[in-house]
Amino acid sequence: MAEKHLIVLDLDGTLLTDEKAISERTKKTLMHLKENGHEVMIATGRPYRSSEMYYHELGLQTPIVNFNGAFVHHPRNKSWGTYHSPMDMKVAKEIVEALQNFQYHNIIAEIQDDVYFHYHDEKLINLMQVGSPKVTTGDLRNFLTASPTSMLIHTDQQHVDDIRQHLSDVHAEVIDHRRWADPFHVIEMVKTGLNKAVGIKRVAQHLNVPVERIIAFGDEDNDLEMLEYAGTGVAMGNAIDQLKNVANEVTLTNEEDGIALFLQEKFNIKTKF
Repeated sequence: MAEKHLIVLDLDGTLLTDEKAISERTKKTLMHLKENGHEVMIATGRPYRSSEMYYHELGLQTPIVNFNGAFVHHPRNKSWGTYHSPMDMKVAKEIVEALQNFQYHNIIAEIQDDVYFHYHDEKLINLMQVGSPKVTTGDLRNFLTASPTSMLIHTDQQHVDDIRQHLSDVHAEVIDHRRWADPFHVIEMVKTGLNKAVGIKRVAQHLNVPVERIIAFGDEDNDLEMLEYAGTGVAMGNAIDQLKNVANEVTLTNEEDGIALFLQEKFNIKTKF
């Protein structure tokens, strides 16, 4: 067989179809590679509670990167260690305070699998309910009890740039921020210096896979560092242009089995799935 590779998968817009499912062709291709000694892992901006079902569907035995690198752990091996790098709670509350001068709908803080909503919002609460988190609603300046793993600001499209400019001007040394893909006008924040590549590097060292044998797939700006770090960074056909520009390869979209197509060609898999 080919030397052991580490295959790293983003979820939304990459491994998952638009219906949030793993296609049969992609699943069978990944299973085939696992059976042949390769390693497969997930690296996502999602919390573990809303990525766990895909982890088990693929029968993974590897650590997982959640919250864009702010939380890395091994679901099947507690002795591997848990790497949780939350934002400072004081900074989080300063951001909430500063946002009173901006237009926004809500602020959400996640402490691993506990979720805090600044304002009660039934639609958003339902969206975040996957995995049955503990939900608290109330002014985050009073209700936030610990340093958050991640924070989200939900606003309108016309206010995103102003809020991000403030975050860059005032908090650049302590947080990193990104925006979600349309149609969600959401700004996501984690502690500065964290990204998927940080977690993947830790996992690759544990698995003894050199960087040149890492293949990473992504579609959004939270995949930039991961694709730049991997020996082979693959942008999906539906990826943003910025990601395609840094990728080594571009495959078909998440709706066209882009991952399966690339891996079948890369590893010369002749089996028809």
